[in-house]
Amino acid sequence: MPDGVVVAGLVAIAVALLFGRLSALERRLSRLSRLEAKVDALLKHAGVSFDPVRQLPPDVREALQRGETILAIKPLRQATGAGLKDAKEVVDEARRRVGMSG
Repeated sequence: MPDGVVVAGLVAIAVALLFGRLSALERRLSRLSRLEAKVDALLKHAGVSFDPVRQLPPDVREALQRGETILAIKPLRQATGAGLKDAKEVVDEARRRVGMSG
């Protein structure tokens, strides 16, 4: 069997495995999103106030309220020492949980 056929076969198998893993990950993320929505609904029904931005530094909250996502990331990184990716995830999650766009 030519080497090219073997390599193509291995690449095809690797791609199929990758897509299978991605599909499983998407299902888990979808389930997690539904669980978060249910927890939020339960908290609201129980009268429990949950403010995901309350624990953030004031300048981060203010930037989020103005819809300035990028300007919220920098002071969060300075206050917490978080990396860019982690700070962006925190800001995006806070925006999502309180229904902010931007």
